[in-house]
Parts: sequence; C-alpha cells; structure tokens
Amino acid sequence: MNNQETEIQLIQITKKFGNFAAVQNVNLEIHHGEFFSLLGPSGCGKTTTLRMIAGLEEPTEGQICLAGEDVTYKPAHLRNVNTVFQDYALFPHMTVEENIYFPLKMKKVKYSSAQAMIEEALSLVNMTGFGKRYPQQLSGGQRQRIALARSLVNRPRALLLDEPLGALDFKLRIAMQKVLKDIQKNVDITFIYVTHDQTEAITMSDRICVMKDGLIHQIGTPDEIYNSPASTFVASFIGDMNFLEGQVVQKGENSVTIDVDGKPILSTRFEGTFSKGDSVVACIRPEKICLDKVCDSEFQNKFENHFQASIHRIVFRGTDYEITLKFGQSEIRLIESASEFNNKKIGDQLFIGFQKDDVITYLKECKKVCDYETNLDN
Repeated sequence: MNNQETEIQLIQITKKFGNFAAVQNVNLEIHHGEFFSLLGPSGCGKTTTLRMIAGLEEPTEGQICLAGEDVTYKPAHLRNVNTVFQDYALFPHMTVEENIYFPLKMKKVKYSSAQAMIEEALSLVNMTGFGKRYPQQLSGGQRQRIALARSLVNRPRALLLDEPLGALDFKLRIAMQKVLKDIQKNVDITFIYVTHDQTEAITMSDRICVMKDGLIHQIGTPDEIYNSPASTFVASFIGDMNFLEGQVVQKGENSVTIDVDGKPILSTRFEGTFSKGDSVVACIRPEKICLDKVCDSEFQNKFENHFQASIHRIVFRGTDYEITLKFGQSEIRLIESASEFNNKKIGDQLFIGFQKDDVITYLKECKKVCDYETNLDN
C-alpha cells in the first residue's frame, strides 16, 4: 500500500437534514489500496458519509475529491466507485453471470468481450463454476460474494461497503471477513467499510475512523485506536474497558495519582491537563489486570498498582472467565483463562495488580462515560 497517494479526500464535509446535522466538519484522507473503516454506533453519521462519497447524497457544505478530482456534485454513475450493500441487491431474474455483467453492460461492453472479466471476478471471490445459477439458488454468503464480484468486475477506484456482512450468521460473518481482506489485498483497490462492529473493524482495517454524533473522535491504526484511545468514548466503544472514577490527589511531571474509593491508582498516561482535586476517569483494559491470593514483594515489584478486592461476579465464557471484583462502591473486571481460574468463588478476597503504564486517565466528562450504550437510537 502506498501511503503517500491519496485516493479519497473529504474537506470540511457537513450534511444537514433540515436542522439536524448528520455529519459535521469531517476531514478525511483515505490512501490508495487502503482498507479504511468508518466505525461508530447507530446514527453516528458513518453511512451518510459513505453515501456522500458514493454520490448518493450531496453534502450541505464541503468538498469531496476522488483521485485528485473534485466530484462533490458529480452524479453517482459518473464516479469510479462501486457500493456493496447489506441486502446484496442482486437481480433475481438474472443468472450470476448476468448479474456480474450488468455494470459492464451499462458501460456498453459487449458480452463476448466481458466473459474473461466475469470469470476473473468469479475467481476472485472463489465462485468459479456458479455462473449459470440464479441468486435464489445460493446461500447468503455466496450471494454476498457475487455482489462483491459484480462491484469489482470493472475495477473501480474504490469499493464502498455498507455493513455488507450484517445479514450473515456469526460463523459465516467471520469467514467472510477473511475473504474480504484477502480480496482487498489481491485487487489493490481502496476499500471503505462501514460497520458498528468494533471487532470487525479491528480485524480487517488498515486504519479506522471512529465517529459519534456526526463527528470524528479519532483516526488511527487498530493498534492506535485500541491501545491509545483519544477519549473515553473511543475507549468505551473499542474493546472492553474498566472505568474507575476518582479524584487527583497528586500530580507529577510524568504521572498522576488518583484516589478511587480510598485506593491510590498511579497512571503515567493521561489526556489533558490535570490539577489536584480534579475529577477524572482512569481506564484499564481487563486483560492488563492480574489476580493473586497474596500480595508479596514479587507481586508488589511487578505491579505499581495493587490492592485487595472481593469477587462480586463470575461469568464463564468458554475459553476464559470474566471476573468482576468490588472495592468500596467501585467495580473492576478482568479476564482469566480457564486453566488459571482454580475454582475461585464469589466472596473470595484477592489482590488485584496492574501496571501504571496500562492506566489511561481522562478528565471526567459531563455525560456518562459509556453514554453510547444508552443512546443507540440517536
């Protein structure tokens, strides 16, 4: 992938429906050959952004460029991009071959000249030999592959995918994620992928744009988004996270100490400027936390943060356990493999340990930290 070549650029894009701003001042640069995901909860503006790139919606303000050309008001059929939707949108009265041929037919390509291109498209999605079948003779995953083949047959500059795996069952969805990523690598076409599924975005993407309320909250690689979230919203939306609310009791040049229900928690990673007495939120991934029955010198030397808590809840998840512990009014969750669990039970008093570099601290926001969970219909 050539990170220097910009395929799609959005400059100060705003989209309003009446007085409602679905997308606000969005600036994006998407590189050639990149698998780029727009991720966020329902109503965050990701699909509206994709539809503006496709030419299915016009922006209220701003500019859209494709391969350096201003296409802001260019109709969809004149843009060299194709869109794949969740419902496949295959023609039921046409065979697989005829469905794939359709975009070439619209470009006046003769069927005899298109046959090699159709076969190549079928091969790309591992559907060689299915050309004479009709869509109703295919499974959901097969229909999605044919929809992909139809979108790829004329080699667009970019392929836009609007939650294309949403209608598939879990196992088929996982399998199709691998298929999509492999196809994208093989064709060297820019993929822009809309999803609300964080695991899907992290698994497949080169970069992710996290959106909420029509605004971009962070753009970065999956590693950057997961390990260095720019806000409590991103931290809560990407992966599992513990949120511990407390007050700053000590502020050093490179660290901050937070009182959480009487327990001092040391953090060396923080967003914003804090002062003593500020209300903050300390964030720790469950997989970064360890448990032990004793807090000996080895445990204390390994973990700068360590204190006692009691098991409040245990959830078996097949290969591991999610354990929730309580101290004061606060709760903290961690993950233990089944082999490490050793018959722990509710009420057990154990020692929690985690490192200061694994704690990210943010100023406490006015809204509930995980407010997206209670506002999925926005």
